[in-house]
Amino acid sequence: MTWLRRFEHVRRPIQTSTLDRLAQNGLRYTQFHTTAVSSPTRAAVLTGRNHHSVHTGTIMETATGFPGYDSLMGKDTATVAEILKQKGWNTAWFGKNHNVPDWQTSQAGPFDLWPTGLGFEYFYGFLGAETNQWRPAVFEGTKPIEPYLGNPDYNFDYDMADKAIEWVRNQKAVGRTSRSSSTTRRAPRTRRITQEGMDREVQGEVQPGVGQGTRGDARASEATGPGPANTQLTIRHAGIQAWDTLNAEQKQLFAYMMEIYAGYLEQTDYNVGRVLDAIEKLGQLDNTLVMYTVGDNGASAEGTLQGSLNELANTANGVPEDFKLVLQRAGELGTWKSHNHYPVGWAHAMDTPFQWAKQVASHYGGTRNGMVISWPAHIKDRGGIRTQWHHAIDIVPTILDVAGLQQPSSVNGVAQKPVEGVSMAYTFDDPKRRRRTGRNTSRW
Repeated sequence: MTWLRRFEHVRRPIQTSTLDRLAQNGLRYTQFHTTAVSSPTRAAVLTGRNHHSVHTGTIMETATGFPGYDSLMGKDTATVAEILKQKGWNTAWFGKNHNVPDWQTSQAGPFDLWPTGLGFEYFYGFLGAETNQWRPAVFEGTKPIEPYLGNPDYNFDYDMADKAIEWVRNQKAVGRTSRSSSTTRRAPRTRRITQEGMDREVQGEVQPGVGQGTRGDARASEATGPGPANTQLTIRHAGIQAWDTLNAEQKQLFAYMMEIYAGYLEQTDYNVGRVLDAIEKLGQLDNTLVMYTVGDNGASAEGTLQGSLNELANTANGVPEDFKLVLQRAGELGTWKSHNHYPVGWAHAMDTPFQWAKQVASHYGGTRNGMVISWPAHIKDRGGIRTQWHHAIDIVPTILDVAGLQQPSSVNGVAQKPVEGVSMAYTFDDPKRRRRTGRNTSRW
C-alpha cells in the first residue's frame, strides 16, 4: 500500500531530542499532574489556582451557569503574566488558547479574557480546542490573520516557532528588559505534519504489543529509569480490543495512525528545540527557566475504537465511518485532507502504566504527565529524578519564586484569592524533601 511505503525507509523509535536535551541538563519529575482536559489545566498553569477556583471546571464549549464552570476567569485570580508584566517583564503567548469564553471569541469582543487582556503583551495563536495546521484560524493579538496565504508549504507548528524566535530576539535587542516569559500552547489532538516531518521525523515502526490495550511493553518507562522495577501495569478494559484480536488490515492502519501522531510529536519537539537554539545563540539559555510538560492531560481516547479520518464528524457529531473507507483514504491521514485521530487502544498504551486516559480525572492515566525542568545556571543535579507529588497549580509559584517576586495581595485594585499551588524550587537541590504546603520561603 502506498501510504505504508512512504515510511519504509524510516526504522527507528520516536525521537524527542529537545526533551532529552533538557532532561540531561535539568530534572525529570515522575509525579507531575494536570487536570484531565486542556482548558482547566491551562487555567491552573496561568493562575496557580485549582481550575474550579478560576471558573474553569470544564472546556469553554461546555461551560454552564455554575460558578466553578462558567468559564469566566475573575479579576481576583490574576495570571502570572499580569504579575510579571507589572514588574517589568515582557510576556508573550504562542499557540493554543482555549480559555476565552466561547461566546466572546468573535471580533465583537469583549477582549478582557483574551491573552492580551490577561497580561500577555503579545499573542500569536488560536482560540479554540484545535485548529487546522495547514489553514489555521490564527490571531495576532486580537486580530484574525491568514499567514498561509501565498505559502503552499505553510505549517502552523513551524510558523509558531518562527514567531517565538522573532519575539525573543526583539526583546533581547530592543526590549525594555532582557527578561521574558513565554507561554507556548499546542492543540493536543491535531495530527497534521509536513512532508518533511513524515520523511525525516516520524516513527516508522510501531511494535505490536505496545498498543491497542495490551500494554505489554513497559520499556519506555524502564529505558528512562524513573519507573520502579516492580511497576504493575493496569488491566486493559474489556471494551478496548486487544492487539492480538485485530486482523492484518486493522493492525496496518492502526499502526500507521500512531506513526503519524508520533511524527507530529517529533515535529513539535523539533520546533521547541529551534526556539531554545535561538535563546542559546543569545547567550541566555543557561539562565532561562524551561518547564516542559508533555501534554496538558492524559493521552486522548477520543478517536473511537478504529480511529478517525474526520474526528469532528465521527467523534464530535456521531457520524460513523466505514472502516473500508478509512482504509481506502489512509493516504490522506496526516495531511490537510483529514482531521485524523488514533484509536482508543493507543491512548491506553501511552498512559502506561496507569489506568484510563484524557477526560477521566479519577485515575492517573488521565492526569499524570511527564515533566522536565531545566535551569542550568541554578540546577546542579543534571539529569536528576524528582519523585515529589506536584501539580499544574505549582508552576506559577515556582516562576514567581525563582524571579524573586511575592504573590501580590492586590492586582489592579482587586484583592486576590490565595494561590493554591506551591513552589517546586525546593526540589532543585533536594531530591528527598517532601512537598511543602502552606507558605513558601524563597531561597532565591
